[in-house]
Amino acid sequence: MDFIDPFGNVPKNFEITGFEPVLGGQLAEKAVWVDESRCIGCQYCVHVASNTFLVDEFHGRSRAMRQDGDSVDVIQEAIDTCPDDCIHWVKFEELDELEKSLN
Repeated sequence: MDFIDPFGNVPKNFEITGFEPVLGGQLAEKAVWVDESRCIGCQYCVHVASNTFLVDEFHGRSRAMRQDGDSVDVIQEAIDTCPDDCIHWVKFEELDELEKSLN
């Protein structure tokens, strides 16, 4: 199989909007976000969607490390297993502001 550089066609002043092809040419319209201030560190989400979520060892709270780590159905299952309801689907445009609000 030939290697194709995924960044070969990216313009230099490329702005990330959240509507770029992520996997298999699919468009992502939403992102998963963990409200770490409410997370109790149960790790249920990590057990269900281990390619998306990771528990920060220092704080003991879950984080969404990859938006394309697991399928949407698996991520939704992880959201549904959260006993504290601290994992949400949000718009990509909101991610930066939400991350800043935690600091």
